[in-house]
Amino acid sequence: MSGSPPPTGGFVRRVGLFQATAINMSQMCGIGPFVTIPLMVAAFGGPQAVIGFVAGAVLALCDGLVWAELGAALPGSGGSYVYLRQAFQYRTGRMMPFLFVWTAMLFIPLIMSTGVVGFVQYLGYLAPGLGQTSGDLIGLGVIALVVLLLWRGIEHIARITTVMWVVMIASVLMVIVAAASDFSPHLAFTYPSGAFDLTSGHFWAGFAAGLTIGIYDYLGYNTTAYMGAEIKDPGRSLPRSVIFSILGIMAIYLLLQIGTLGVVDWGRMTDPHDIASSSVASAVLEETWGRGAADTVTVLILITAFASVFTGLLGGSRVPYDAARDRVFFRPYGKLHPRHRFPMLGLATMGVITAIGFLIGRHTDLATLIQLLTTVMVIVQALAQIVALTVLRKRQPGLNRPYRMWLYPLPSVVAFVGWCVIYGYADKNSPGRHPIEWSLAWVALGCVAFLVWARREKVWPFGPKEIHEEYMSGREDPDTQPAAT
Repeated sequence: MSGSPPPTGGFVRRVGLFQATAINMSQMCGIGPFVTIPLMVAAFGGPQAVIGFVAGAVLALCDGLVWAELGAALPGSGGSYVYLRQAFQYRTGRMMPFLFVWTAMLFIPLIMSTGVVGFVQYLGYLAPGLGQTSGDLIGLGVIALVVLLLWRGIEHIARITTVMWVVMIASVLMVIVAAASDFSPHLAFTYPSGAFDLTSGHFWAGFAAGLTIGIYDYLGYNTTAYMGAEIKDPGRSLPRSVIFSILGIMAIYLLLQIGTLGVVDWGRMTDPHDIASSSVASAVLEETWGRGAADTVTVLILITAFASVFTGLLGGSRVPYDAARDRVFFRPYGKLHPRHRFPMLGLATMGVITAIGFLIGRHTDLATLIQLLTTVMVIVQALAQIVALTVLRKRQPGLNRPYRMWLYPLPSVVAFVGWCVIYGYADKNSPGRHPIEWSLAWVALGCVAFLVWARREKVWPFGPKEIHEEYMSGREDPDTQPAAT
């Protein structure tokens, strides 16, 4: 019967191109732009903040082309884990995939926690008297509900995600249309003195901060790459879902940013006592269509935020699965639910870490939290994966590549430079927080953990290297074969 799980007990390919694009876009948009527009304006010091979203789009697109080629050629569950395992096995054995899973188990759920922080932040518009304790309890309840909804088969999740994608599109369109109905070019395009002074250190510091915020808003274009074993026709659908989602969200963000700046004075967005600094989309609707419309769009934004956390944990929970099956992570993470075929322990663990991150985020500055999360991700995932693309082209020239990066290697170079800018300016944009030092400490701790694990498992550097080029042979892991029809 069509749709029945394969006898091997692995994932089932049930997610098509539209659903894959919807999963990416829901994760990308979410609450991000609704809470980061004021942060972007503050970073640049004026409406020229739109530069940050454009720069973020360029970096996302260049990096997305890396994901597109790797995802199409290596369509297993786990995304970066699979790519790093294949590329770096020749010199460092299993160290790089181990370090990736080590960091991903932290940064993926912590990124989701920022979405829950934004959820509670916007909820405060509907309930101005919402206290700290009440907000904490509501946020924890949202996380519990997400995990409960994900505790089911992928065919149900695909339908839920499609509905959430429609709500996400409706929420952003309402804000865009409302802004257009009362748009002031004077507000949107009047810049402070020296706004574009490229010789100023202030401009470049603002640009680096804006690029960090911008790429944070685009994060999620790779969600379906983590679900490569569940995508129909991954050689075509996976790269298209990455590229289509980035282009679609880029258009939405630019309309949203410019429209918002044309309704709400940018000075209000930097005033912590003004509602525009915490719920700028609600402020736009209140200014244009009144309080009733503002309440309605706020509810839609809350649903959108929920959808982003939902899809983020959906993709992220798959990361440790392949690692555990390959004995590169704790073995219990390699077990699937006996009926619904999803990784139980990965989902449960990331749900708990999301809850912890949410509670921490409620008592810290959101911009600083974004900076810390990004630096942890840059070393082991972003930069290493760009290197992996080049390594695989040299090491596995015969690998089937349904999609090859346009203008290679130019997008790889642009993406590498962009991530280095974000990382290099991290300490300057977060004085006193030392995100670079924390990221290096976390990676160093991961290296120690790897050595302890490698000695116990008797693998490199305490044993022989094991080279597995399973994708080169044209064979796909039997556990990722599509269901029989």
